[in-house]
Amino acid sequence: MNVPNALTVDVEDYFHVAALAPSIHRDSWKSRESRVAGNTRRLLAIFEQFDVRGTFFVLGWVAEQNPKLIKEIAARGHEVACHGFSHQLVYEQSPEEFREETRHAKTLLEDITGSAVFGYRAASYSIVRKSLWALDVLVELGFAYDSSIFPVHHDRYGIPDAERLPHLLSTPNKKTIVEWPLSTAKVFGFRLPVSGGGYFRLLPYWLTRWGLTSINRDEQRPFIFYLHPWEIDPEQPRVAASRLSQFRHYTNLGVCEERLRRLLGEFRFGTARAGLLKLGLLS
Repeated sequence: MNVPNALTVDVEDYFHVAALAPSIHRDSWKSRESRVAGNTRRLLAIFEQFDVRGTFFVLGWVAEQNPKLIKEIAARGHEVACHGFSHQLVYEQSPEEFREETRHAKTLLEDITGSAVFGYRAASYSIVRKSLWALDVLVELGFAYDSSIFPVHHDRYGIPDAERLPHLLSTPNKKTIVEWPLSTAKVFGFRLPVSGGGYFRLLPYWLTRWGLTSINRDEQRPFIFYLHPWEIDPEQPRVAASRLSQFRHYTNLGVCEERLRRLLGEFRFGTARAGLLKLGLLS
């Protein structure tokens, strides 16, 4: 397997997380303690230690507040991609709202970096069956690839029977866009989410490692891995939320950085765009 796995970061702050949204009004974002720049720079330093480059799906709101951070990401050789602007779930937006917000975010990132933005990832993987129309908007706005579809059952996201591996996807309007779904391993017919984030913190490391190894070794395909800057920050402010949301958000924050370092030492990584180019899905 000569194609490196994709290392990706969803650049958002702890107060942008959809699971905490019922407790955090958007109007309060600017008044809250922001930790995204410091945490992202910690990730940049870790990646530098392991000599890896990744794809940073940047929230437009973060870019607007921290343009120097986005320039630094690009200057260090990482790919800058789009994570929307305000972290609204796609299926809670109208097509017009989604189009204008995504256009704004893409233009902002391109103006800051001086380079084209090719990739998109929806907030909380919210391109689901009822919001597949968003793929046509992405094509219209000039995105070359998407990484928003999670082929699992989940209460907030997921298309359980979606294709699991990188592929050319037909949109509802018969256009095409490259899709790199979030990675799952096959276990007795069950799809085990092993692509990072909360699953990386909640599942034992050996299980995640086994699942990722099986994708590389048994399926001879690369996987895509993601995490958020706040996931290496156990000192972040605690927000009142449901027990389930608190469990998902705060569990094992203190071990995530150590696990990440171990992962970077055991697997080969690159940017999502570079991987898709090597797979022949992008030109």
